Amino acid sequence: MKKTITTKLGAVAFSLLVLVASSCKKDAVSSSNNKTLKTESLGKYDNGFFLINEGWYGHGTGSVSFYSFATNTKQDSIFTKENPGKTLDPATSTLEYGTIYNNKLFLVSKVGGPVVVTDPYSLKELGRIAAVGGNNWQAFVGIDATKGLLSSASGIYPFDLTTYTTGTKLTSVTGSVGDMIKSGNYIFVLSQSKGVIILNVADYSVAKTISGMVVAFTKTPDGSVWAAGGTSLIKISPATLAVTTVTLPFTANSTWFAWHPGSITASTQNNTVYIANNGTFSGATTIYRYIDGNAASLASPFITIPTGKELYGSGIGYVPQTNQLAVTTVKSGFGTNYGVNDLYFYDLNGTQVGDLSYSGYYFPAIPVFH
Repeated sequence: MKKTITTKLGAVAFSLLVLVASSCKKDAVSSSNNKTLKTESLGKYDNGFFLINEGWYGHGTGSVSFYSFATNTKQDSIFTKENPGKTLDPATSTLEYGTIYNNKLFLVSKVGGPVVVTDPYSLKELGRIAAVGGNNWQAFVGIDATKGLLSSASGIYPFDLTTYTTGTKLTSVTGSVGDMIKSGNYIFVLSQSKGVIILNVADYSVAKTISGMVVAFTKTPDGSVWAAGGTSLIKISPATLAVTTVTLPFTANSTWFAWHPGSITASTQNNTVYIANNGTFSGATTIYRYIDGNAASLASPFITIPTGKELYGSGIGYVPQTNQLAVTTVKSGFGTNYGVNDLYFYDLNGTQVGDLSYSGYYFPAIPVFH
């Protein structure tokens, strides 16, 4: 993916740029997306969702932004604002992943950065794994109230959710591991070398391996887990681990050269999957929809984003509060184009219903929803 390539190019080729574009300009979004969804708030960051941003590699750490349903605006750098004196340093790290589990927001950094656990409504820090050179964390999955797993470029580590410390690396999986998800009695992990590896929750032993998969994961309401690779979109039963394969009209390309969370998401209302048609070294301009059991639903793109824009990072997320798709894009090309951002919203007919334009070298990684 162009993502890390351009991030690193930015560190070299644009180190002398004055970041005039780094401040977010006045947010503007289509009024058709103006929905105030909460009547009672659990906290400042309740009525909306988070955007986890990589940051401009080598120039500054990643950041957390918050999109408000009530105001249709975006607040930036909310972690550092809510935690004076605490950072996501070093600037050479990349904030690449976030998720909410058991009423906690987990922020996961690559390239020597920290893992930080916060309250998802106040963003106050609850604990962290300190930044250490050589660490290369990539994703988190919760197992139960006290246990989780952290994936990394060198394998998977148990993560104690009471002490926020890691245990001994698992022996059942080796090499670089990215996305992870739990369904039923299994944990599904994406391995760079082996594809999907399915672990037993009870002892983390390997239950099944599915080779050739490079994009993962999402889960539909029936519990099925979805991944893709080549021209195959697969559905995995969380009960039997049986695999159903659907042919994609495009090639699902790997993001391992510059790992970021997979460009795949699913409805929370029905068994429908959305997957971006990413190129080998560039973001997608089209998104496809697969309605489970309906092969014809993949016949043509569900969404074609505006001309001159392309997805960045994961790029897509299903917004459960509004039943819309949130799509993060940058201007196609290189250099200063990556300071031109749009957060688009699409309804379930594939119609664009909102556009929040903003400037700055954010490099959005993944949206995170309550």
